[in-house]
Amino acid sequence: MGTIHLFRKPQRSFLGKLLQEFRLVAADRRSWKILLFGAVNVLCTGFLLMWCSSTNSIALTAYTYLTIFDLFSLITCLISYWVMMRKPSPVYSFGFERLEVLAVFASTVLAQLGALFILKESAERFLEQPEIHTGRLLVGTFVALSFNLFTMLSIRNKPFAYVSEAASTSWLQEHVADLSRSLCGIIPGLSSIFLPRMNPFVLIDLAGAFALCITYMLIEINNYFAVDTASAIAIALMTFGTMYPMSVYSGKVLLQTTPPHVIGQLDKLIREVSTLDGVLEVRNEHFWTLGFGSLAGSVHVRIRRDANEQMVLAHVTNRLYTLVSTLTVQIFKDDWVRPALMSGPTAPSVLHFSDHHIIPMPLLKSTDAVTPVTSTPAKPSSPPPEFAFNTPGKNVSPVILLNTQTRPYGLGLNRGHTPYSSVLSQGLTVPGFGAGQGLRPTFPQLPSRYGNNRTGQPRP
Repeated sequence: MGTIHLFRKPQRSFLGKLLQEFRLVAADRRSWKILLFGAVNVLCTGFLLMWCSSTNSIALTAYTYLTIFDLFSLITCLISYWVMMRKPSPVYSFGFERLEVLAVFASTVLAQLGALFILKESAERFLEQPEIHTGRLLVGTFVALSFNLFTMLSIRNKPFAYVSEAASTSWLQEHVADLSRSLCGIIPGLSSIFLPRMNPFVLIDLAGAFALCITYMLIEINNYFAVDTASAIAIALMTFGTMYPMSVYSGKVLLQTTPPHVIGQLDKLIREVSTLDGVLEVRNEHFWTLGFGSLAGSVHVRIRRDANEQMVLAHVTNRLYTLVSTLTVQIFKDDWVRPALMSGPTAPSVLHFSDHHIIPMPLLKSTDAVTPVTSTPAKPSSPPPEFAFNTPGKNVSPVILLNTQTRPYGLGLNRGHTPYSSVLSQGLTVPGFGAGQGLRPTFPQLPSRYGNNRTGQPRP
């Protein structure tokens, strides 16, 4: 049996939570203007759709989709106000800034889908061109243009304003910029309006209205109905070309990529951090865009043992906070310990046969069966040469070599190296080179005499 809650709060539905958040946004006076424009937009869009049906103009339908896009931009502005009111929660530790990025991405993608729908309908109309009625075509054009411009210029939409400046320019903006440079060369006073680049939303509104005006004139003069379909294709292509760079930019933000225009600044700051006092290494750095105009990042900093962690953390945060608003810094000291080399005699308990290989040395042959390794044979009456096989050292003990297999530390296992002096105390000999002549290893701490040469022969 679980715990029985007598006064348990009822769970609100999704619509109930949405209504509660809407009331929170509506309580702000800044949102009243947006709500008013939204209501007028719905009314205007309804009239425009009825006029599109009466005129049978697909070009006016494509232009009406820009009015629907204005409604999406107003909803995005409301979401931006709601994001500023809400604080980060334990579930959403970075806040809700990515929600407005998602709203911009959804609005631009829906506008491109509408443009693709217009292109599909226009391709069907080329096969069978219907008659176009121009009674309310021009009226609908000016109503949609006036409302779109009034909405874009009256309400400061922070998300779309940032995206339009940060995203790459569209092909329509580039062509208009080329014409603007030529025009500003003749009339310099227009440079403040047309340069460096026009607002993409205002530009597409003006270009769409201009296409509809040409459509109206050609249909009135020559009854050329195919120009309506051509104007619809032109408006759809301009819409797609304008929205595509914005959707790409907002999509990269959603994918948590690093903005290209700040990579150089971040590299410079990382180099400055690596030169701070006490910092040994800066690694595992990762920076991404959290929202429009805000960066988040994490970095690992390795410092010296004698460095002050809080002081280094303060300096690193102070350097990176100029670009990265949400920063996580992991400080860890240099705990690398060099294993100490054992010197001197090793205790008997250290030597374990599981840690060593035992290589038995072969028995040496008798003097009669072995020819001495010399350039000229030795005479029987002469004393044996230095490398003769009748010298002492025939019975050599097995050589114990260290096992190369590693064993874990901290498990109570005795470790260490067997001193080479004890290994070579019996005399290390190689078959075929004489038993009494010891080998000379490259260890300065070993004594100068090697082997068991009991005859006292001097070293060569």
